[in-house]
This record gives sequence, structure tokens and C-alpha cells, in this order.
Amino acid sequence: MTTITPKASYPSWVRELHSPPNPKSKSASSIRDPPGFSASSTGKRAQLSKATSHKPPTPEETDILKVKKSWEVALAPAKQLPMNAIMMYMSGNSLQIFSIMMVFMLFKNPLQALMQTNAVFVKYETPRTRSKMWVVKAVYVLMNLLALGLGIWKVNGMGLLPTTRSDWLAWETQREPVERAIFTF
Repeated sequence: MTTITPKASYPSWVRELHSPPNPKSKSASSIRDPPGFSASSTGKRAQLSKATSHKPPTPEETDILKVKKSWEVALAPAKQLPMNAIMMYMSGNSLQIFSIMMVFMLFKNPLQALMQTNAVFVKYETPRTRSKMWVVKAVYVLMNLLALGLGIWKVNGMGLLPTTRSDWLAWETQREPVERAIFTF
């Protein structure tokens, strides 16, 4: 049978666990405030921040922010080009499931993006920004066409594009020779 021992026989860490130490007061703390910090300035700042209210942005500022964000969206495919190029290089030119799926994704994503060009930029378009948005959309289309060009380069490297004369032999007619040379003894 187990007997319960008095609290005095418990290890010190058990006693400290069940009775946490008393919190130290700020004045008793040995840690100094960081340079430039004063307790009185934080109270003033808190009162000032509560007193001043943030004014809403003007429509011109909102339009400028929308145009900047639309440029970020338009240039996003260009930021993916180096990564896609390295992935295509590393996947090799042999016909394997991994390289085929990589090429499929390289074609699928830009084609989807091209089909959804207007839907991507509809939230950034306002009557005042409409004149600037066609340039942004053109850059977006160009960047996605570059991604498609990368896919075409990869497919050519894999030997899947019919670019040589031997790829079209089925449609070639046999040439009739003008003369025949016959070897005799």
C-alpha cells in the first residue's frame, strides 16, 4: 500500500510548480528600460493615437493603389518564369511521367490565365483607371505568352514538335530518278 508523504518531502521543483513565485514589482526589477524609452511618453502616445482619427483615402489615392496592385498582378507571371525554366531544365528531355506532367502544367496555367484576363483585373478597374488598364492587361498577356514560349521550347527539346523533314515523311512522295546506273561485270 502506498503512503502519502508530507509536503516537506516533495522535491523543490514540485513545490515551486504548485506555488508559483510572487510577481516582482516594476521598481524591484533589475532590468533597465531600453535606451530612448520612457514610461511617460507611451501614455502620451496612446492618448494622441486615440485622439487622432485616420482619414479615409481619397478616390485618387485609391485609384493609384489599384493601378499599383494591378501592375503587381500583371508582372507575377514574369516572376514565375525563372523558376519554371529551372524546373524544365532539371526535368530533362526524356519522355517520363514527371516531365510530361511538368510540361502539361506549363501549358495549362498560362492558357487559363489568358482566358481569365478580364476577370483578374475587374476588381482593379474603375472609370478613372480604365485608360491605364489596357497597358497592364497587355503586359499580363505578354508575360503569359512568354510562359507558353517556354513550354514550346521544352516540347521542342523533348523532340515532340515536328520540326525536321523526317517528321513529315508520310506526306512526302518518292522522287523519281532522272537516270539509273546499273553495275555490270
